[in-house]
Amino acid sequence: MARRVVITGIGAITPLGYTDQLWAALMAGRSGIGPITRFDASAYPCRIAAEVRDFSPDPWLPRKESRRMDRFAQFAVACALMASADAGVMWPEMDLDRVGVIMGTGIGGMGTLVEQSAILAERGPDRVSPFFVPMMIANMASAQVSIITGARGPNITTVTACSSSANAIGDAFRTIQRGDADMMVTGGSEAALLPLSIAGFCAMRAMSTRNEAPARACRPFDANRDGFVLGEGGGALILEELESACRRGARIRAELLGYGLSADAYDVVRPAPGGAGQILAMQRALQDAGLRPDAVGYVNAHATSTPVGDREEIQAIRAVFGPYAAELPVSSTKSMTGHLLGAAGAVELIICVRALESGVLPPTINYEQADPECEVDCVPNVARAQAVAVALSNSFGFGGHNVSLIARRWEG
Repeated sequence: MARRVVITGIGAITPLGYTDQLWAALMAGRSGIGPITRFDASAYPCRIAAEVRDFSPDPWLPRKESRRMDRFAQFAVACALMASADAGVMWPEMDLDRVGVIMGTGIGGMGTLVEQSAILAERGPDRVSPFFVPMMIANMASAQVSIITGARGPNITTVTACSSSANAIGDAFRTIQRGDADMMVTGGSEAALLPLSIAGFCAMRAMSTRNEAPARACRPFDANRDGFVLGEGGGALILEELESACRRGARIRAELLGYGLSADAYDVVRPAPGGAGQILAMQRALQDAGLRPDAVGYVNAHATSTPVGDREEIQAIRAVFGPYAAELPVSSTKSMTGHLLGAAGAVELIICVRALESGVLPPTINYEQADPECEVDCVPNVARAQAVAVALSNSFGFGGHNVSLIARRWEG
């Protein structure tokens, strides 16, 4: 029998603030999207983003160490230390051979890559930093978290585009279930708000161009949605084997029950028609959790505010949940946070944990005109007091990577 896995700590850095600030902003229906301030975006079709403002790694890292990390790794370490503090973990007292780290990122150290490429072009090879490679490579978030905490168990990085951190959490869940660790630090981070990435997404025509009204730009499920808004940040969770957590006297925030994953095997950017791969991921998560579809009380949707993506996800939800889908609350918190790419799954599972604990569901803001192909109870515009026992979180990535995670409210 697989070992039970619980969530004992959470930590997030988002455009809406850190963990508690994030939840307060979601409850208020406040957007974290605004004009790009990181660089001059006047020549770009999309000039808005969900930036993490005023972040400093100083509370978590010595200045010398943080300067040798890309921003995405700084986010990861800060979130991991937030989550471990929330879980009451004292690292020197832990059996660190039984603690592992799995973090996800879709892009990794892109800021470092762009910066050092410019130095090479302008100043020559002798001026490229000796820290370039260990700052840029995607595994450095999980590596740095391991170094900071001392965790010597399994250490892995997942790179599956926008499902990266959801895969990381699911793989950490499996690691504990099969007995390879008793505790895992898991989640993901992303820091890709750069001219090159904005230009690339604009060239794909994937981004919203509502530049004059940034707070209203991201509008999942709305008939007038026109694309996603890029964000940045990170999220981390402490997962523990149930008996180990109880021996430690840990506060249990929720139980992780199910992990489903699949591939579309269809296209590099478009979801499979009818959400075929997404259906498989949700069905497999339900089967893994041993739950009927009507046991789920809330879905945090992947929905990014793209015309095709939102439609296919709702079709998939209808296929999985049947008639019950008409009354199932399905909201997209990306309407407020923007799309955090590889960090999205971790942040959104943290949001699910808070929804389970509080009995309040976060809204989908900017919902003004119904789309017949996306009709769903999207908790429109205002948070809703509604106690639910089980939440499902969807994360889908370019290349057809699909992940669904299921968590249950902890009843003791």
